[in-house]
Amino acid sequence: MSAHQYDEGHTVAGWTGFGIATVGTSVAGLGVCLVSGALIVGGLAVVGVSVLVTWALHLSGWGKPPGRRPREEWGMRVRDSSAREGHEECVGCRIAGRGRGRPSTTAVGAGVEAGAGAGTGAVAGAGARVAAEPVAAESAG
Repeated sequence: MSAHQYDEGHTVAGWTGFGIATVGTSVAGLGVCLVSGALIVGGLAVVGVSVLVTWALHLSGWGKPPGRRPREEWGMRVRDSSAREGHEECVGCRIAGRGRGRPSTTAVGAGVEAGAGAGTGAVAGAGARVAAEPVAAESAG
């Protein structure tokens, strides 16, 4: 039996980001103690780099999706096979243009009724669901 009963999210992306952020906060803390604005700004810049590195590793499959993973994917050396398509509830994947926020070719005009077409005044955008109602023709009189 495994030593852990829960998926604690130990990933290469998580630990790498943690390590870089620890260095950044240490430099910023040293800057506070030495009253050095350059060290504070430098430390905060390193923390910003840690966010970008963690995000890049997550997108390349070294992170984990939100929520629980199957038990066989709990190890540190297991890459996330669903990272290329994006995770449904992942903000980082949506920012990168993956996951739920992507326009789907099958969803375009999904809500348009049969028989409704030109002259209805309804325009379906990417992923938009439009309930089209026929528009009465105006009489030119």
